[in-house]
Amino acid sequence: MKKALSPIPAPLFDLRKTLHSGQVFHWTEEEEGGFRGLIGETPTRVRQEGGRLWVTPGTEALVARYFALDHDLAAIYASFPGDPAMQAALGACHGLRIIRQPLWECLATFITSAMKQVAHIRQMSLALRERFGSPVPGWSPLYTYPTPRQLARATEAELRACGLGFRAANLLATARQIASGKVDLAALCALEDDAALAALCGLPGVGPKIANCALLFGYERLASFPIDVWIHRVLLRHYFQRKRRPTPAQLRDFAARAFGPYGGYAQQYLFHHARTEKKQERK
Repeated sequence: MKKALSPIPAPLFDLRKTLHSGQVFHWTEEEEGGFRGLIGETPTRVRQEGGRLWVTPGTEALVARYFALDHDLAAIYASFPGDPAMQAALGACHGLRIIRQPLWECLATFITSAMKQVAHIRQMSLALRERFGSPVPGWSPLYTYPTPRQLARATEAELRACGLGFRAANLLATARQIASGKVDLAALCALEDDAALAALCGLPGVGPKIANCALLFGYERLASFPIDVWIHRVLLRHYFQRKRRPTPAQLRDFAARAFGPYGGYAQQYLFHHARTEKKQERK
């Protein structure tokens, strides 16, 4: 029998939009409403009713931190540019928050994301958890995300069997560097953004897009602006019409100037809005 849930205040927050926005990939929607998943190794259920979340007792502070309920969204929204594209994304994604994810889980998940859609990334994440993670007692079928040490013991063929394809070699090599102590992800917290970006880009399979995802969703560097295929299209369509096609460096410079210290929030809103618009067009 499920335990009664405990309430926590969650003003200016949309749980569904946040969990469906392509930041994190393992949460499962339950039939009676709400979601179940893991925050690190801690299982919890989360259900929203208006401006409150109902969560598994004992996880209140953890849930509030994970969903960044302390972020000042009013100030973040005020920093957004007033152009039509940004304001349309704001209207469509109101209440979406940047999740604070565990460093390794975040980095590893985005290493597997290269050239994959959200549904495929979720499939790979769940397969890795089930095959290499640890089951959570009493919460079947929840599994923790495998640690670097757990993945370091795997073979590339075993990772490929989880649907990773060419990404298997990169994930395995990165896991082994971290498990051996050659790389300390926590130490990157002390670095400035550019230095942390460079350090992440030195890992196998990590380029600027994946590194910026890790900085934004794992290290809470809210100015980070990952540019994937979706965001590239959005920038060209709405900000570079009738202009010479910009280089990647020019796009990064433009994003830093246009979206400022909360560029990561702007990026996530533009990204989620573009994806949901495309889904609606297909219906």
